[in-house]
Amino acid sequence: MINLEKELTLSEFQQVVFQRTRVELGVEARDRIIQSHQFLEKFSRNKIIYGVNTGFGPMAQYRVAEEDSINLQLNLIRSHATGAGAILSEVDVRALMLARLNTLSLGKSGIDISVAEVLIQLINLEITPLIFEHGGVGASGDLVQLAHLALVLIGEGEVFYEGKRRDTEEVFRQKNIRPAKITIREGLAIMNGTSAMTGLGLVNIVHAKRLLDWSVFCSSVINEIVKAYDDHLAEELNRAKLHKGQQQIAELMRNHLKDSGLTRSRKEELYNTDHANTEMFKEKVQEYYSLRCVPQVLGPVMDTLSQTTKILLEEVNSANDNPIIDVKTEQVYHGGNFHGDYISLEMDKLRLVMTKTSMLAERQINYLLNPKLNDILPAFVNASKLGLNFGMQGAQFPAVSTTAENQMLSNSMYVHSIPNNNDNQDIVSMGANSAMMTRKVIDNCYEVLATEMATILQALYILQYDNRLSSATTLKIKDLKKIFPQIKEDRVLYKDIQNLKIYLKTHQAYD
Repeated sequence: MINLEKELTLSEFQQVVFQRTRVELGVEARDRIIQSHQFLEKFSRNKIIYGVNTGFGPMAQYRVAEEDSINLQLNLIRSHATGAGAILSEVDVRALMLARLNTLSLGKSGIDISVAEVLIQLINLEITPLIFEHGGVGASGDLVQLAHLALVLIGEGEVFYEGKRRDTEEVFRQKNIRPAKITIREGLAIMNGTSAMTGLGLVNIVHAKRLLDWSVFCSSVINEIVKAYDDHLAEELNRAKLHKGQQQIAELMRNHLKDSGLTRSRKEELYNTDHANTEMFKEKVQEYYSLRCVPQVLGPVMDTLSQTTKILLEEVNSANDNPIIDVKTEQVYHGGNFHGDYISLEMDKLRLVMTKTSMLAERQINYLLNPKLNDILPAFVNASKLGLNFGMQGAQFPAVSTTAENQMLSNSMYVHSIPNNNDNQDIVSMGANSAMMTRKVIDNCYEVLATEMATILQALYILQYDNRLSSATTLKIKDLKKIFPQIKEDRVLYKDIQNLKIYLKTHQAYD
């Protein structure tokens, strides 16, 4: 059980979203919510407070009568449940709900406690609101996506439960769930925040971290396959450049290869042997960049992931709606905490480095498939008759086309602001769009890495290095070979590569 009392950690987020761990409100969080709501009820009397007794957006200059306050919130929810496009996955919606619940638990939104209680029931009972990908522009929050969440919280709309798409009212009746109570500000408080982009962004981070580890794994194994010199991973060389990510990637690869019987020492082979009369070396003195520069290529990926994780955890633990209720100072502050620029920018950056990761994998695939580059493997790692058989030749095409798609998707959403809402929202973040584009890029990366893993396995079948491979390689290769048998005669590969992709997305490269 995860107690939402203090700051939510990435580990706790993973437990709830992926492992379906239950959540509960701590005593302090419950008290904060109740006190905030009670304060707002009293404070708002005879005052003008946005979204409590006014219209919304450019209609805020219109006063709303007290007897219409509940209808004001309901009208906002129903009118903005206008989502379009694909339906968000269960994981994405759980992430969105947890992000919104955690924000509301800070007690700065003035909601009735029932909103948090129903959210907890939905998470714990694995009831998934129907929410669409296309919606808000990420400036007055993720309005449309969160409107669909709000619609379910008041007992309307649709949900997925026990594998079926059903009316919310029917499921609530079945599970004895009472809809959230709408009193003074609940509609706006649920909708007016960054929880869709933040939840999706945190899911992206979880997948991106795993992907980076697999990229390090593949890069390390390729160093073994080609018997690379090991000094490009040396601590002394990488310490000479001060970037933390580069140093960490090099250290991960050194640890992976520490007991390999295949990588070579430059000192032993090139420094302690007399080459005074050698005019030309058959072997390259240095490896190609896709092998030699892995710390320099994946280092920025690691550093970006670290920064992005920091920013998204700050956001999910922040009050990101408007206005902000502050019980301590007994004031209501109007501003723009719903604006998603922080998340949009970080998702753009994450999308860029994930694309670069797929580009590295694609080049490493090409290196293994081209005998003129690696000088040890048959063309397309074809273990059968050249000309008659094709090996991994056909599998290279999807890897290249998918990488090209990633390159196109890497264009920034952060700078694609389009004013709307009668120009009230005159500069927006497009944060949810950026998060969803990043999700696509990461999924594409797994496709490319699955093809790379298949190519690596085929190379290892041909070279029969098993007894000299590092223990880190051997530990995972046993399971991976069960998924991808050797290509002795040409066969259909798409199912095997798809199964490799599933394995990479659901297993850690390093336990």
